Amino acid sequence: CDAVNLKGCARWMRLQADEERLHAMKLFDHLNARDGRVLLQALEQPPQEFKNVRELFDQTLAHEKHVTALIHKLYETAQNEKDYATMESLRWFITEQVEEEANASEIVERLKMIGENQPALYLLDRELGGRAAGAEEE
Repeated sequence: CDAVNLKGCARWMRLQADEERLHAMKLFDHLNARDGRVLLQALEQPPQEFKNVRELFDQTLAHEKHVTALIHKLYETAQNEKDYATMESLRWFITEQVEEEANASEIVERLKMIGENQPALYLLDRELGGRAAGAEEE
């Protein structure tokens, strides 16, 4: 986004990445509190090139849906294992994912409406740049 001068979208993405790191740490802390051991592995390099901002947010929404499916799978495993503490912890993530998907979906739908309208994209970029940092703590 920075490379194509969409500073608001870039800010939105940076804040989203910060929020996702906080979410990862919630899982990390939960596992440590339960005497688990976290073994970090390398992640696949994310895409670096996009046709346009719409493709970027389409992929963002698809990724959120993928994360939702993974959380549901974790919850199902915890349920099968009768791990009630983990089930309780994962409920927060289940609720959070509803918000994450809704936010990404709203941006995708607005980008569909905007199409190639550059002034409208400019206004959306300004709006996304107004996202407050640290709005979510718990």
